[in-house]
Amino acid sequence: MAKHRIAQLNALIAVDKPTGCTSHDVVARVRRCVGERRVGHAGTLDPMASGVLVIGVGQATRLLGMLALDTKRYLAEIAFGAETSTDDAEGDITREAPVPPELGDEDFADRVLGGMLGDQMQVPPAFSAISIDGVRSYARARAGEEVELEARPITVHEAQLIGIRSQGEALAWTVSFTVSKGTYIRALARDLGRAVGSAAHLTALVRTASGSVGRSSCLPLDELSAEVAHEHALDPVVALGARAMSCDEELLADVLCGKRIPCSKLRSVGADALRAERIALVSGGRLAALGEISGGAFVPHDVFPQPIEGVGSGYQTARAAGEGSGGKYR
Repeated sequence: MAKHRIAQLNALIAVDKPTGCTSHDVVARVRRCVGERRVGHAGTLDPMASGVLVIGVGQATRLLGMLALDTKRYLAEIAFGAETSTDDAEGDITREAPVPPELGDEDFADRVLGGMLGDQMQVPPAFSAISIDGVRSYARARAGEEVELEARPITVHEAQLIGIRSQGEALAWTVSFTVSKGTYIRALARDLGRAVGSAAHLTALVRTASGSVGRSSCLPLDELSAEVAHEHALDPVVALGARAMSCDEELLADVLCGKRIPCSKLRSVGADALRAERIALVSGGRLAALGEISGGAFVPHDVFPQPIEGVGSGYQTARAAGEGSGGKYR
């Protein structure tokens, strides 16, 4: 049996995914850049989309399903006049419709977008990664099957018009969306076209924030290395939305063995931490365990034999609104 390799990098990072590649392609690229095999991502982006993609390396891959990334922000361009098989520019045109002249009026656009806000049910695109009896929906659609997906609950928190572009008979809106996890912006574009008596599809998409991780925290793929990833690791406690408590190095071995640690032996035990549902136990700027407070002690639920770095790094921002393509790294 091959000996398990100890990861030299255990961290969360954010990369600025370029257009034209899949999220899996980005993972493969990160593996090569940082020299680690255990790499994963949170929140898939379509090949046409670019922007924030959170990556876990080493032990940090265990955090990907726990991250507080429930809210996402996008900058989308929506073209009117046609629907496509994929609800974006990569699909074949399936329906065309006239473009009402009022779509070129900003006040009209603002009113329409205001009507999109709130909780609602959304039918995902047929070309999506949703599994149907163990087969991806996009695989069935590509094979020529008629795919009917059930509507799912989503929330549109914000839909703000950025601008209107018109050239001849072509017209497109650029919109900033803030939405709940699981929302398909392609489907919003499709439904927007139908709501205004026309047809529409997505022509460009940038994810500008994923949870508290903004685009200013992203690293460009062509400059990524293990050294850069170490230097710009995201703070895992912030990404998890947890409350931090700290322990001395001498207690770390007990923590990693899954032992309960009396709160009297821990530091930074405030009232907010004692009431928090998820406690992050840190030591030496690294995340050692996740757990809860019970009976006056920290009870670990998840321990990380190779603690996850980046705690207190400050390399993360919740200032997602209005971010452009530039960033702190650049």
